[in-house]
Amino acid sequence: MEPKEERVIREDERPKMLIVDDNKQNIEMLMELFHGEYRIAAARNATRALKVAFSDAPPDIILADIIMPGMDGYEFCAQIKEDLRTKNIPVIFVTAVSEVMDQNRGFALGAVDYITKPFHPPVVKARVKLHLNLKRKQDLLEKYAFIDALTEIPNRRRFDEVMLKEWNRACRSTYPLSLILIDIDHFKNYNDTYGHGQGDDCLRRVAVAMSRSLRRAGDFVARYGGEEFAVVLPDTPAPQALEAAKNILSAVDELNIAHKSSSVALHVTISLGIATITPDDSKSALELKDLIEAADKKLYEAKSLGRHTIACYSWLHMT
Repeated sequence: MEPKEERVIREDERPKMLIVDDNKQNIEMLMELFHGEYRIAAARNATRALKVAFSDAPPDIILADIIMPGMDGYEFCAQIKEDLRTKNIPVIFVTAVSEVMDQNRGFALGAVDYITKPFHPPVVKARVKLHLNLKRKQDLLEKYAFIDALTEIPNRRRFDEVMLKEWNRACRSTYPLSLILIDIDHFKNYNDTYGHGQGDDCLRRVAVAMSRSLRRAGDFVARYGGEEFAVVLPDTPAPQALEAAKNILSAVDELNIAHKSSSVALHVTISLGIATITPDDSKSALELKDLIEAADKKLYEAKSLGRHTIACYSWLHMT
């Protein structure tokens, strides 16, 4: 049997490593050790390292010295773990035996391991690989925790997280935030007529159509519950939100899924309620509920108007 040819890993597929050490020789030694296996960034102080970590291309793993001028490794690690963008990045302290003063402190701050110098290269490589594999598994678990198992789009838990994040961003930036709540018309009748298996297939197809109809990378769709969906549109005023809703409505119509027990049409249709707000930084997270409630009221209004339609409401500012 011929041996399987190993796939060459492209450079952009390699894990990204950040090395933080005020000693240039130590950085060069570690870069030489991991050369060809990782994309490596280096920083001679913790302040610079934080900028790299908080960038749009954060590292997958960090190797940090403890004793550094200015901000030491412990404080650096604490800041990494306190920020939502970087809290899951493994931090390994690489330092001299004489500098390991309090390992418990490092672990309490969120570091995953200590490697002491002088070190044995195969051991260092093995530990780094171990913690990267653990991170990948954790990332997968978190990813699937936020995905609806049936439709394979984000679930209500993820919606709550994204909605709060976009609300806070809108408050800081005072840009308009729009929310669309969507309901499949007479879906109970559909299940009763065609069975829950076809009902599940209908939900999946509708979810895909909605996702594909969104135009911008920042637009977000989730399964809100049952046959309900939610679309978050950051930096989107009411007229553009209405256009997005029309695109969603048309995308579902174009599926032309038969629905003979609907009083609206001979195919599956949806009703949509839109609410748009331009908040400011004086608004609290509690008022996010007002936006959701307004979209829900508009969804109810769309249903009361006969379904298969859109109802919308907008505030210029909340006062």
